[in-house]
Amino acid sequence: MMFRPQAKPVIDYPCPWEYKVIGADESAMRQAVAEVMMDISHKVTFSHTSRTGKYCSLLVALIVADEEERTSLFTSLKAHPDIIMVL
Repeated sequence: MMFRPQAKPVIDYPCPWEYKVIGADESAMRQAVAEVMMDISHKVTFSHTSRTGKYCSLLVALIVADEEERTSLFTSLKAHPDIIMVL
């Protein structure tokens, strides 16, 4: 079987985008999202709690202007100490 790399998807900007953020403290994650988003209009909704209740996830929905903004927000969310993972 031969591996064929997939082509990069084409995204037409501006477009709706969602990040799923995962961490241990919901209120700390909500504050982290607010810090990263600053004046960018966004909506945060609760998504899920882990089976053991140790972790939870939030869905962050917004309109991204371009790829630079999309990747910059992803990197900033990922780097925040109150956020364990960003999908």
